[in-house]
Amino acid sequence: MTVRRQLHLAAAPPGGGRADAGTDDPAGLGPDAVWAGARAASRTAFASYERLAGTAERGLFDFLLLDEEPPLPEHRGRPHEPAPAGGPEPVAVLHALAGVTTRLGLAAGVNAAYAEPYGLARGLATLDHLSAGRAGWRVRAFADLRSGADHRFASPCDPYGRASELVLAARTLWESWTPEGTPRPFAYRGRHFDIAGEFGLPRSPQGRPVVIRSGESERARELAAASADVLLVRHAPPRRARARRADVRRRLAAYGRGPGDLRVMSRITVVLGDTAAEAQERAAGIRRRLITPRQALYAVERLWGTDLSGYDPDGPLPRTAPRGRDRRTLALAARWRALADEKGLSLRETVIEASGRQSFVGTPGSVAAELHRYAEEGAADGFLLAPQLPDGLEEFVDQVVPLLQERSAFRTEYRGETFRSHLGVPGGTTDDDG
Repeated sequence: MTVRRQLHLAAAPPGGGRADAGTDDPAGLGPDAVWAGARAASRTAFASYERLAGTAERGLFDFLLLDEEPPLPEHRGRPHEPAPAGGPEPVAVLHALAGVTTRLGLAAGVNAAYAEPYGLARGLATLDHLSAGRAGWRVRAFADLRSGADHRFASPCDPYGRASELVLAARTLWESWTPEGTPRPFAYRGRHFDIAGEFGLPRSPQGRPVVIRSGESERARELAAASADVLLVRHAPPRRARARRADVRRRLAAYGRGPGDLRVMSRITVVLGDTAAEAQERAAGIRRRLITPRQALYAVERLWGTDLSGYDPDGPLPRTAPRGRDRRTLALAARWRALADEKGLSLRETVIEASGRQSFVGTPGSVAAELHRYAEEGAADGFLLAPQLPDGLEEFVDQVVPLLQERSAFRTEYRGETFRSHLGVPGGTTDDDG
């Protein structure tokens, strides 16, 4: 009898949950403008997050990820596009959501470049206790002068090294209490932290919060193999995704871990329609909405290394060659040029066509089949859905999840109580929902 592989599903707010920037978003265009289509208060209103969490839990998702905002992309010393008001602090929102959910995992993206071990560990352990074992932490590592000034110290010269030490230091604190509930002194000494004392909270219901990392590089894969429970990656074609997942899983043995100790999840966007043609038309409309004329100019300026002030975004791409760019950037610019020439596209139309492509576009049936195929072929353990429309998660839960369940590709009920049990990864619990 063939054992069907079941998917793990997670959700992020509209425009959220991005993995590290890379080749899928070469122009630096993100989906943050999604929030602009909703009512002005939605990004800071608790009701928005309560609705999102309620929908994810109704869909039996493993977890909801609320990320700390990365710095805005800058161009000529200023943010290149007006953005919606920044979101609230993720851990605080998740503390509130713990009271209105019962099973959903609750993960916060926290910038490790500026966090300190004791406060971070205590806040996440508190969330784990209040939620009965549903806390998680996405380790972010971005450093810039503006964020450094916000925190009253210069940007770390090695944010990734600091992030790795922060994970180790936090685990030292979480594990300083015995399983029987007895506190023990802790001490951690490294390049970035030198701390000692006694941690103020006993072990949490799932042993320690789930650790989530992201990235595509050799270093990111190695760090995930060393200490993460989930690795978030960009969506990729099946063959490349299979090789990437196999590579990460091979690295686990060097750290005394097994292949089932880490879940590799791709960040995806989904656009649905009653027919394939309707879905494609809808997807194109979403791209046009997200990529404004100003963003399109920024994208081409960044790629070409050319000042396009006053340039018409509805005009053609610059005829000049990109200036002083590396080989990969030159190749990308050449592809954009070929695309524009082949289809007779304007500058903005080229950016819309080339950037921000949705991962899965089609009918609910075709999308469910493709997601299932990815899992069956070992291309991913699951997916982080980052909707491009405010009601995108509801559509997915109502139209795609039932079809995945019919295929036995997704759970029909929660079996475990904790975040770790949903993922089926070890760390202090024995109940397994995998």
